[in-house]
Amino acid sequence: MNAIVQEPMRAATISVLVENESGVLARVIGLFSGRGYNIDSLTVAPVEDDRRKSRITVVTSGTELVIQQIKAQLDRLVPVYRVSDLSAEGPHIARELALIKVICGGEKRLETLRLADAFRARVIDATTESFVFELTGATDKLDAFLELMRPLGLAEVSRTGVAAIARGTRTI
Repeated sequence: MNAIVQEPMRAATISVLVENESGVLARVIGLFSGRGYNIDSLTVAPVEDDRRKSRITVVTSGTELVIQQIKAQLDRLVPVYRVSDLSAEGPHIARELALIKVICGGEKRLETLRLADAFRARVIDATTESFVFELTGATDKLDAFLELMRPLGLAEVSRTGVAAIARGTRTI
């Protein structure tokens, strides 16, 4: 009997340098949705002074073959200059920002502040009944903070998505 070998899944942080024109983001997203690929995180912003180029950072997951297909298909889009799989090409830095609202009172307020301090979250708004924290870091750090805040009164979260860049002299 032949055993079916299943390829392992991996996360990929893909940076795409594109022409900053209308419809480019829709084409990139369409590539993912049209082929059933999932997007875990998506960020986009102009990256040059003249605002002619934008950088799109997509976090996705799949088998090695799927990731290679995604890169190849992105590279074929007309307004794309470069595609880079930061997670496969060497060390990189990935960060995310979150605004986190916690509604709590009494002893929970002290515990909330103690945990926020441990995670280096900044209090950017406070009332007698709530806090809004700003937290920056790796996705798993933000996820861990959110899990700790749930029983304390986590009420709302707004996340930016991942911004990533290669370490050292390597560029996209």
